[in-house]
Amino acid sequence: MMPSRSIAILAGVLLSLAPTLVHSAENAKGTSPVLEFKAKSLEGKEVDFSKYQGKVLLVVNSASACGYTPQYKDLEALHEKFGKDGLAVVAFPCNQFGKQEPGSAQKIRDFCTSKFHVTFDLFEKIDVKGKNQSPLYKWLTSEEATPTDPGVVKWNFEKFLIGRDGKVIARYRSRVNPSSPEVVEAIETALKK
Repeated sequence: MMPSRSIAILAGVLLSLAPTLVHSAENAKGTSPVLEFKAKSLEGKEVDFSKYQGKVLLVVNSASACGYTPQYKDLEALHEKFGKDGLAVVAFPCNQFGKQEPGSAQKIRDFCTSKFHVTFDLFEKIDVKGKNQSPLYKWLTSEEATPTDPGVVKWNFEKFLIGRDGKVIARYRSRVNPSSPEVVEAIETALKK
C-alpha cells in the first residue's frame, strides 16, 4: 500500500502533466491548444478561449507602471483597426517584473480605460513565469508552441501573435512596439489566411 505522502506527490505530478496530455491529445485531433484554455476576465468571470476560434490573437502581458505601458495605446489602435477583420487583442496584467502592476482589478480597469481608452479584453492578474505560471503562458513559452523562440517571459509587454489555426506565428519582446511595421505586416498576413 502506498503512503499518503506518495499518493499526494503522484497526484501533483499527474495534475501538472494534465494540460500537456490534454493538449497533445487535442493536437492529435487537430484542435488548437490555445482554444482549450480558460482564464478569468479582469472582472472575475471565466472566459473560455474557444470564443476566439477563427480569430488571430495578440496575447500580451501588461503592466500599468512600466516604461512600455504606452504600448496600451498602440494595442488599442490595432484592436480598433483590425478587430472587425478578426484580430483579438488580449492582455494579462502581471506584477512579476519590477512590481509594476500592484493595483487591484478595478484600479487596472480604471487606469486602462481612462488613460488609454482600452476596449480589448483584459484578464485578471497572473504569473507568466515561475512556479505559479498560468497554463496559457506555460504553453506559449514552450518549445511545442513557440519552437523558434521558446523560453521564459523576460519583461512586461511581450507579445505572442497566434494565427487563426491556433499556432504561434511570432513572438515579439517588450521593446518591439505593437504598431511597428513587422507586427502590423504579420497581423495583416495572418488575417488574410
